Amino acid sequence: MIAAIVGAEIAFWVFAICGFSLRYIARAKGPSAIVLKLVPLVDLVLVLLVIVDLRLGGQPTRAHAFAALYLGITLAFGTPIIRRMDSWFRYRFDGGPKPTKPAKGSRAEVRALWVEWLRLLAGFLITTGCILAMLVFEGWWIPSSFAEASEDPFWSTVLLMGVVAVIWFLAGPAFAGKGRSNHEKEDASA
Repeated sequence: MIAAIVGAEIAFWVFAICGFSLRYIARAKGPSAIVLKLVPLVDLVLVLLVIVDLRLGGQPTRAHAFAALYLGITLAFGTPIIRRMDSWFRYRFDGGPKPTKPAKGSRAEVRALWVEWLRLLAGFLITTGCILAMLVFEGWWIPSSFAEASEDPFWSTVLLMGVVAVIWFLAGPAFAGKGRSNHEKEDASA
């Protein structure tokens, strides 16, 4: 399963880079669109491998849970990553505008922090759904203690996601405030 996850990650980047290279370097928009449409299929293949492995009697492992986590995160963050790559390729090879980040402390930055954290939660919800589906295959059970949950590959991944979500929230949007508008920045600098 670990090899499948690593292969999926490599395939994601290979398809994305090849797709944008075809679009902006080779100027082949049609083939580029086809290659870029293959990017989400990587996730589907990974899910199918997990299902087949479990159906053939494979013991549920942390790798199966991480495959679900990989799927959730790529579904939540894949589109923005592809958009960002597209803007960088357009800037570098097609004379497009340089991609920018929101100004530090701006409302746009605070909004971006919240959107990123909400994407993380969406990815974790997708992951949890996949893990719950795998638990149904394994034989549904709910741990009776934290120690029992931390020893199970599926439940421990759910616990880990909770810890990551809290840390990400505290490091990101929790203390970002409301941000300053452009007018407030101009007033502060005057």
